[in-house]
Amino acid sequence: MIEGSMSAISQPHDELLQQRLDTAIAQVNRVLLGKPRQVKLAFTCIIAGGHLLLEDVPGVGKTTLAHALAATFGLDFQRVQFTSDLLPSDIIGVSVYERETGQFRFHPGPIFTGLLLADEINRASPKTQSALLEAMAENQVTMDGQTHALAQPFFVVATQNPLDLNGTFPLPDSQLDRFMLRLSLDYPDATAERALLTGSARRDLLAQLVPQLDAAALLALHGQAQSITASHALLDYLQALLAASRRHADIRAGLSPRAGLALLDAARAWTMLSGRRHVLPEDIQALFVPLAAHRLLPARGAHGDTLARQLLTEVAVD
Repeated sequence: MIEGSMSAISQPHDELLQQRLDTAIAQVNRVLLGKPRQVKLAFTCIIAGGHLLLEDVPGVGKTTLAHALAATFGLDFQRVQFTSDLLPSDIIGVSVYERETGQFRFHPGPIFTGLLLADEINRASPKTQSALLEAMAENQVTMDGQTHALAQPFFVVATQNPLDLNGTFPLPDSQLDRFMLRLSLDYPDATAERALLTGSARRDLLAQLVPQLDAAALLALHGQAQSITASHALLDYLQALLAASRRHADIRAGLSPRAGLALLDAARAWTMLSGRRHVLPEDIQALFVPLAAHRLLPARGAHGDTLARQLLTEVAVD
């Protein structure tokens, strides 16, 4: 059974959907070799209705993962290369005056898609970065006073290189908070790298991918994840982590209630992918660093990942 199988929680009327999900995870794992945990985290994020930030050096598979997710979920895909001269209208779209009708007509930009890859998002100006904010938060954009709904579902995968900071604009806290999870793919192990060197090109494999799910199935999975049980004791543990982040001496600003809701949503999706019906403290712990680290504001220069791990160590499970 592949990691993330849901077979253990199958119900007769859901078996086909769950089998399709197992197949979908296996398909992405065949393209992104040696990264089953990161693939499971990406599936957790999209099923929970969140957005994903991939922070890593070039060439480790960030774009490949985004392409594979879009193809596997049957989502329309658009890629935007963020640069310093990119304008908000390059993402959202523009209103063009038509002489024939005497009216302005809105021409949608690449954000009107199922999955948007925002490549090197920290290379765009803050004004352009903020153009994503309403879309990620409200699933809509506003142009010339008119509101335009985005696709349902709508999922953003953004990338950035944490080592090359020349000419970049760090994402503001409000923008970082819109990303449910921040992941690092890291270099492959020796076995996975040998398979990459001796196997087919990733581009060829991506071209061969077929949708295993669709938008309706994804929405159904989201609803199924929301039905996963979180006990009062589990919520006590989650709240204890939130409270500890707010009083920690090395953290200037702790986790918000919205971060707590995101952690619960992600934990339910992770639990479902793990084949269980009840969220366990281990599920919270598995997600806490990728969900919390980029939301913590250090007071004395400590790294968010380090602080998140400290909180897990300091907060006991009753």
